[in-house]
Amino acid sequence: MHLSNIYKAEKGLLRINFDIDEGKIISNMMVTGDFFLIPETKIILLERDLNGKRFEKDAIEDAIGRFYTTGVLTPSVTKDDFINAIMGAKP
Repeated sequence: MHLSNIYKAEKGLLRINFDIDEGKIISNMMVTGDFFLIPETKIILLERDLNGKRFEKDAIEDAIGRFYTTGVLTPSVTKDDFINAIMGAKP
């Protein structure tokens, strides 16, 4: 099943697209939008880490928490914005 969401953060827009299987395992995660990410290339790390995770809040929080430990900066977009954008995805 394909899920997607468009989420408005304080000063940015997150577009989330991914698939889940019957076991609610994430695949084909794509995070795009109109937001700043420094360095930009780190978004691949987040997408890669979310693939294979269960579509559950705890698993998403853990993956995003690890993402922020890599030294990435996301001015005006918070860890909670990413979590809410992903967890708010619908078919």
